[in-house]
Amino acid sequence: MAGKQRKNSNGLYEIRESEIQGRGVFAARRIRPGQRIIEYAGERISNKDADGRYDDDEMDRHHTFLFTLDKKTVVDGNRLGNDSRFINHSCDPNCEAVIEDGEIWIYAVRNIQPGVELAYDYQYERTSDPGDEKLYACKCGSPKCRGSIMKLPRKPRKRRRSKPLNSVAGP
Repeated sequence: MAGKQRKNSNGLYEIRESEIQGRGVFAARRIRPGQRIIEYAGERISNKDADGRYDDDEMDRHHTFLFTLDKKTVVDGNRLGNDSRFINHSCDPNCEAVIEDGEIWIYAVRNIQPGVELAYDYQYERTSDPGDEKLYACKCGSPKCRGSIMKLPRKPRKRRRSKPLNSVAGP
């Protein structure tokens, strides 16, 4: 698709080569904060079916179009999907994914000027496998990049020090 661009029917965005990964979605005109951009569409399948569709062991870098809708349902944007599957991850996103009434919608979280790539934080669940850092590596290029499309590791909770009881000297 080198050099080719494809605009959507409402003229809001276009698909073209991305510096982040593969193809990306770019604003064709100004998009305002809070504006609904596109539904993340695709075939609705079970978590078990989703686990069987893509084999991470066969990939050098994680690359699927799966989006978890709820505990029972995953949307596979690679089948019956639309242009939303080309929206890449960023650690400093200009969009967010919002689940509303059983649908996944992509909204702008700030002004997006024409030519700027749309991106949201994939927030994959962090695993305990150190090899997954390479598999789920981030290439967003943001100064805020955390190096992974997985959520930040949870910070250990600070233990509260018990305060000594104040002894009051009596008369």
